[in-house]
Amino acid sequence: MLHDVMPGTDEQLNKELTFGYIGFDPTGDSLHVGHLTQIMTLIHFQRAGHKPVALVGGATGMVGDPSGKSAERNLLDEHALLHNVAALEKQLKKFIHFGDEPNDALMVNNYEWFKGFGFLDFIREVGKHITVNYMMAKDSVKKRLEGDNGLSFTEFSYQLIQGFDFYYLWKNHHCLLQMGGSDQWGNIVTGTELIRRKDGGTAYALTTKLIKKSDGQKFGKTESGAVWLDPAKTSPFKFYQFWLNATDEDAKIWIKIFTLKTAEEIHDLIQDHDSAPHLRIVQKALAKDITIRTHSEEAYEMALKTSDFLFGNGSLDFLSKLSHEAFLEVFDGVPHFYASKAELETGISVIDLLSTSAAVFPSKAEARKMIQGGGVFVNKKKVESIEQVFHSADLINGRFLVAQRGKKNYFLLIFD
Repeated sequence: MLHDVMPGTDEQLNKELTFGYIGFDPTGDSLHVGHLTQIMTLIHFQRAGHKPVALVGGATGMVGDPSGKSAERNLLDEHALLHNVAALEKQLKKFIHFGDEPNDALMVNNYEWFKGFGFLDFIREVGKHITVNYMMAKDSVKKRLEGDNGLSFTEFSYQLIQGFDFYYLWKNHHCLLQMGGSDQWGNIVTGTELIRRKDGGTAYALTTKLIKKSDGQKFGKTESGAVWLDPAKTSPFKFYQFWLNATDEDAKIWIKIFTLKTAEEIHDLIQDHDSAPHLRIVQKALAKDITIRTHSEEAYEMALKTSDFLFGNGSLDFLSKLSHEAFLEVFDGVPHFYASKAELETGISVIDLLSTSAAVFPSKAEARKMIQGGGVFVNKKKVESIEQVFHSADLINGRFLVAQRGKKNYFLLIFD
């Protein structure tokens, strides 16, 4: 995971319990899998006996960090930011332990120390210690200045604000280490430099590698967008599928980064995987571990049952336990058709059901042909006859019928 470590960091961490922090900007009300590397860093830090500090940037979220960005992002108002901060705090508490013990995690919000910090005070107390030459030399600044969109003064000042965060935590919480992704190196060392120039103090920096897919695509992005940690934004089933669908090459790397399995356990899993790659042993172990820790054991079991149902021979019994919203989530991406329950009062023939009420087949002739060939299923049961009739009693949860054309072509019929 490691990318850069400032000289002296190892010695400090081996010497005593150390406070170390990572910042999370609340530009949204959920973290996504791209944040998991930094969450894992905090987890390992705490497991090693140190004190993790999670800084939620209520103030820096109002500014915007140019690191790794090609354009300036939209600024949020205070109300939206406070909502996002509360949501992120709740998510982080799933992964690291907060409390009053010596190495229990600490949550801080930089809005608390910036809200009363006036502009003139800031440029006198912070700005005079860091030269423009020093700030211009940062790669994140250079790239934006060379790009088409330029760099506003607001974003240019970000490294001073993040630098002051480090100074404040160093001064008030004896925080000696800042960690982050490799694109944060410039901002982090600005903090160590501010601590040195302002108070003659010593602080340290540690960054992790940015995770990419083996094909060069950005980690955490799918065709439908980011993979969120909030189940309302990315369902546990989709979250599980993201990890399950990893390539062998990616899965063998990711299981070392995103799980807490030992080196020996991972070695054994990879060996087992290589002896039978079609079983996707590493992907399944990775998906199970991170789904349980992000959501719950129950959410993992439901994701597993959904996978078995859609892609295997799983039963549809579990569907009856789902809410309307959760039911629709299972069939997200599956063609939906709406019909009236009145059609079912006197019964509707399977031919009419699949070619008139729902366009599972473009014509009655095609429906008839495939039914006679044994390739049509409704509610996971093979349709044995073209004379079969469906009634309201056949509905799942009183609203749904699940049709299959062949083994993998699903259609959801919704009756209102």
